[in-house]
This record gives sequence, structure tokens and C-alpha cells, in this order.
Amino acid sequence: MSKKRIVVKVGSNVLTREDGKLDITRMSALVDQVAWLHALDYEVILVSSGAMASGRGEISVARRLDSVAQRQLYSALGQAKLINHYYNLFREYRLPVGQVLTMKENFNSRRAYLNQRACMEVMLDNGVIPIVNENDTVSVTELMFTDNDELSGLIASMMDADALIILSNIDGIYDGPPDDPASHLIGHVEPGSDLSAYIQSGRSGFGRGGMVTKYNIAKKVAEEGIRVIIANGKRDNILVDIVEHPDATPHTEFEPTAEGVSGIKKWIAHSDSFAKGRIIINERASEALCGRQAVSLLLVGVVEVEGDFEEGDLVGIYDEDGRKLAIGRTAYDSESARRLTGCHDQKPIVHYDYLYLE
Repeated sequence: MSKKRIVVKVGSNVLTREDGKLDITRMSALVDQVAWLHALDYEVILVSSGAMASGRGEISVARRLDSVAQRQLYSALGQAKLINHYYNLFREYRLPVGQVLTMKENFNSRRAYLNQRACMEVMLDNGVIPIVNENDTVSVTELMFTDNDELSGLIASMMDADALIILSNIDGIYDGPPDDPASHLIGHVEPGSDLSAYIQSGRSGFGRGGMVTKYNIAKKVAEEGIRVIIANGKRDNILVDIVEHPDATPHTEFEPTAEGVSGIKKWIAHSDSFAKGRIIINERASEALCGRQAVSLLLVGVVEVEGDFEEGDLVGIYDEDGRKLAIGRTAYDSESARRLTGCHDQKPIVHYDYLYLE
């Protein structure tokens, strides 16, 4: 029997105390639970926030810093402290850990994507627990991850995980405001369900994201065939209880689709921010693309090409009303695509194998 592989994302609101500093007690308890999972033959990848909280108390700054400078300074100091804490805590179980710092730009090319996957595969093959975080010392542009929820979803997809567990400071998704006694926790989400009406757009505490991000990531990852659980990381023994007593443990679980998607489609699904251009298609092509049958996008259905791109780049695919339908890897550069727009008997501009429907 093959090992089960899970990605556990621990948010800032779980690892941070009310004064904004790192909660070592909570961190230690989570390490205990990850070690327990490891002893049960689970392969665990830990996506951990907490660098900012770790670095906040390490230095007193002489002058007020803007948000970018604060993030760079505290993350640079805190990342070393955070991984050192993890090293010492896992060392008690004789479990080696390895740090993986990454940026959204590192997932831009298929080659870089595969290199990162290979790095973590060799770590797992040798019993090393990867501890992943965004490199906030240099990730200060619009290409930052929304927060580590987005990063954890990409890691789960990239590493073909069986499950993604997102630990926050609430039990999951409610059908109303979480602090309203009349609201109920939504325990199970079937494929194709739309909970957007229940999701509040605000965020709380020290994290960059909120439940909107968690929901969008959970839905996308579940559509790729990976089970997703959103649970409260401040509950004692939450990981143990999810495994041993799932029916008695409050959480929201997204059921994965049965068919899943290929590895390259998983990469494409999480790379929409890297799209170099836009392909506008007519109504007939839109209907075919969104129909039940798997089809490639043909040039005869294209009405307009926007932007400049090369063969092999990712492009967004839109209908004539501006609604995004898909993202795909183009088989043409933008100049050739414009020249051949509307033509018959040409190879597909985006083959189905390299097409991900939104």
C-alpha cells in the first residue's frame, strides 16, 4: 500500500498570539501531531506561516518603516528563527526537516515548476519533512501569493497530494456569520456546489487572506481530485481528531471530483496570473468548450487575439462578453494567431491536453 501524502497549511492566525508574536506552545502541539501522522506512514508537507511573527520581536527599529520594508525586515529575521524552532521541535522525534522558500514567479515556467517538485520528492523519499513558505524578503510585487492558502493549494496540486488540510482560526465555512449563534457549519461540500453566497469577504487577525481565498483554493484543488479540509488549528489535537474521529470533529470538507486532472493541467490551473494574452472566441466555440465533450480550441472559433505571446505561453480564453472560460497553453505565437484567426483546417490553438476550464 502506497503512503498517503497530505499537505498541512498552518496560518498566521494559528501560530500568532494576540500580541503578534509567535505562539511556541501551539507550534509545538502541531509538531507533535505531524510527528504522529509521520509515525502512521503519512508523508507530510507543512506549509507554514509565522515568519513575520517570529521576526517582530527580534529588533527595535529606529524609524517607522513602510509595509514592504517591514515585511522584508521581519521576514528575513523571522524565517531563520521559525525554521530553527521547527528543527528543534522535530528533532525530539528524530525527524529531519528541510526549508523550501519559494515565490510565485518560480511557478511561471513548467521547468521551474518541475524542478521544485523534484526537490520535494527527493526530500520525501528520504524521510525529510518539507517546510514551505513564501520568500517574503523578495516577494513584494503584485505577483505575491494572496497568502499561504494559495501557496498550499499549488503545493498540494504539484505534489499530487491525497489531501490538503487548511488550518485557520475558525472551524470552517458557515451558512452565515461565524459569530452568529444561528449560523451552522457546512460540514460537507459536494463537487460543483457553490457556497460563494455564504463567504464573507473580510479577513481577521494577522493573515493576508480570508475565507474567500480559502474557499476559492479549496474548490479548485478539489476539482483536481484532491480532498480539502478547512479546520480550526487552535483546537487541541485537530489533526489527530480529523484522522481518527472525522465525524465528531468540526470542519468543512470538500469532496474531490472522481476523475481528477493531469499533472500539466494542474500546473495550468494555478498559473492564470502568468497568462501573457487573451483569446476571444465566438458563441459556438464557447458552447463547444464548455460542453460535456472534451474538445480543443480551434482557430475557426477565434474572433480576436489580444496581447503579445510566444508559442508555449499561457493565455486566457474569454467569450465575447468578457467572461473568462479557460486558461491554456498556446500552440501559436500572437502574430501567427492573429494572421490565422477564423481559419479552418489548422492545428488547434490550444489542445485539450493543455486546456483548463475555469
